[in-house]
Amino acid sequence: MTRPHQQEGPDRFYVITSGRSGGAEDSLDAVTLVVAESAPVPGMQSEHARILRLCRAPMAVVEVSAHLRLPVAITRILLTDLIDAGRVTARHPRPAPSPAQPPASPDVLEKVLVALHNL
Repeated sequence: MTRPHQQEGPDRFYVITSGRSGGAEDSLDAVTLVVAESAPVPGMQSEHARILRLCRAPMAVVEVSAHLRLPVAITRILLTDLIDAGRVTARHPRPAPSPAQPPASPDVLEKVLVALHNL
C-alpha cells in the first residue's frame, strides 16, 4: 500500500510547484551542478529541504531529480525557487581541456610534406 503523499501524479506535482508549470531557469539542464549554500530551515517545503540536504556536495540536476523521484521539469522549478532565494548555486561542469593545437608554422608543414612525399 502506498502512502497518499508518495503517489506520483499531476495533483501532487501541482501542489509541489504551487501550480506552476513553467518559469524554471533556462540555464538548468540535466548536467548543471547544484550545491547548497545553506541548511534547511523549519517550515520550509519538504522537497526544498531534501534538495538542500542532498546538495551539500555538488550534484547534477538529473541526480537530484532521481533522488527525489520527481520529473526533471518539476525538479527544475524547485531548484529555481532555491536559486532565487539564494539557498543554492548552479553552474555547468567545467569542460574538458581541449587537446593541444598542433603547430602550424611553415617549417613544420614543410617537414610533414617532405615526409609524406618520401613515403
